[in-house]
Amino acid sequence: MRLLLRGVAARHPAARPGAASALLPIDLEVAPGEQLAVIGASGAGKTTLLQVLALAMRPDSGSIAFDGVAPWSLPRSALQRLRGQLFLAPQVPPLPPRQRVVTAVLAGKLPAMGLGASLRNLLYPSDIPAAHAALGQFDLAPKLFERVDRLSGGERQRVGLARALVAPARLWLVDEPLSALDPTRAAQAIASLVAGAAERKLSLVASLHQVDMALAHFPRILGLRQGQLMFDLPAEKVSRELLVRLYAQYEDELDGGPARPAAGAEPTPAAAAGSAAAPAVMHCR
Repeated sequence: MRLLLRGVAARHPAARPGAASALLPIDLEVAPGEQLAVIGASGAGKTTLLQVLALAMRPDSGSIAFDGVAPWSLPRSALQRLRGQLFLAPQVPPLPPRQRVVTAVLAGKLPAMGLGASLRNLLYPSDIPAAHAALGQFDLAPKLFERVDRLSGGERQRVGLARALVAPARLWLVDEPLSALDPTRAAQAIASLVAGAAERKLSLVASLHQVDMALAHFPRILGLRQGQLMFDLPAEKVSRELLVRLYAQYEDELDGGPARPAAGAEPTPAAAAGSAAAPAVMHCR
């Protein structure tokens, strides 16, 4: 699926009417099968961008096209069919607590099901092998028939990601999928997503706080700061200096000035990255 955004600006989904835009006018093109990561500090506009791409919210200005089609000009039924080709995994997956894991995973298939099949699937899961295989990619196969409320936060997050592997989607949009995972599980989860998208030849856009994971697994990196696109580069061209500027807490840091943390406070990620002892790759949580 080819995406094309021109001058798209939007407010955060939870913003009050009249609030300032969380996403400033942005131009973006995503080719079919392309994989890219969106990085930036909290509040940079990453979630807003994913909500716009998922057609969960209409932008305040600009134009958006999916394979040359302007979605917001479509009739409601056609817009719903287009949304069925998009898979959005929020940071906290909306999983009913008393639902079985197998049913929660197979909910990813709902856009391709009619009403009757959807209702039957709640009582008698329709494709248990597919759910088992998807969970296996995230090391959760033994949890197939567990109840969701008996899972840890990290396990619930991985169940939400496993839905993508059964969804009839052409575009995966994943919002901070590693926030509840330890480093080992995080590496496994992101590798499974990237491999799954490549196998299906679909596009993948993921927002990440873990900059090292983004640089290691995604060929293209977008850097957002306060709603503005700071850079759009191949991963190998994202330098330490660019990351320092992206995560700078103070305006003078953007001009190369020293960091000014409050007295007694720990250094900011940007300050740590700019210090002599800092590693070349930043870990921003």
